Amino acid sequence: MTTPPDDRSFRREMATAYRSGWHFIDLVTAIPHSGDSLMVTVFGEPVVVTRDDEDDVRAYRCLRKPRGAPQPVRCAIRYGMIFVNLDQRDHQLAESAAPAAPRTISATPRSA
Repeated sequence: MTTPPDDRSFRREMATAYRSGWHFIDLVTAIPHSGDSLMVTVFGEPVVVTRDDEDDVRAYRCLRKPRGAPQPVRCAIRYGMIFVNLDQRDHQLAESAAPAAPRTISATPRSA
């Protein structure tokens, strides 16, 4: 018979294993206009994703303390999808793997 992990060890495991990367939130079409926002929970952390007046998508961690201002979270858009990174360490998206401009590859052969 195995015993379940206690809450402290579970939170530590979640913090080290899952929170340290980029996580998919939604498609950018979920917030199409300036001022639109989206509230999500990522590993127990409430996060607000919003589109500002310059049409930039930004994410903020909602602090549970009433006196704290929302804390910015790193946010990136790749291929029409919104990703956030809750980790404070410097993790980068794989820029070198992504081409500078998207290419369309045809599955049908060209006729000669």
